[in-house]
Amino acid sequence: MRSALRKSHELTCRGRLAGAVAFVALLALCPSSSLAQGIEVTPFAGYRFGGDFFEIVTARPVHLDGAVALGAVIDIPLSDGLQFEGFVTHQQTDVVVPASLGRTAVWRIAVDHLQAGALQEFDVGRVRPFLTGMLGLTRYAAEADNEIRFSVSAGGGVKLFPTPRVGVRLESRVFTTFVDANGTAVACGPGGCLVALRVNLVWQIEFTAGLVFRIR
Repeated sequence: MRSALRKSHELTCRGRLAGAVAFVALLALCPSSSLAQGIEVTPFAGYRFGGDFFEIVTARPVHLDGAVALGAVIDIPLSDGLQFEGFVTHQQTDVVVPASLGRTAVWRIAVDHLQAGALQEFDVGRVRPFLTGMLGLTRYAAEADNEIRFSVSAGGGVKLFPTPRVGVRLESRVFTTFVDANGTAVACGPGGCLVALRVNLVWQIEFTAGLVFRIR
């Protein structure tokens, strides 16, 4: 029964992921006057810190602060420097964990983020500082297990455009993933119950650089 529920949950989450991708693709293909300003597509690479995430996945202490992260982001202009933003990022690393009889085992762990939100630019010149806020889903996988959780992120940086069509994006971003939540009723009365909610959060921060390609 529990296995069936997990499979159902995974199918639901995969459906949401597919819906989010379709939504981003629809916005990218939909004709609009705002698109005349140019859609921006940015492949990027960087380093993401946050070893606690790997410790939760393995359920054991891990001597690892972070790993390389790769991804891509799309920005669709709306108005006054405001842009719709969607991105996907992937992080993968091998982690050495204790095994039986004093031996060790190597686990390959992957962390994927799929999020959408908004980006606000604060200039229209060649140097464009910005802030961004997003929400979506985080998938983490170890061995044969996959889990999907809700996550949010916020960041900021600068876009540099030496030419109108090609630029550089430098950014730092903080991710918060809601790993688990438990509610416990601590007091009940005629009007209802007082519930103590405990939420386990995982924090990660990444620094990335990417090439911006503006498509008109």
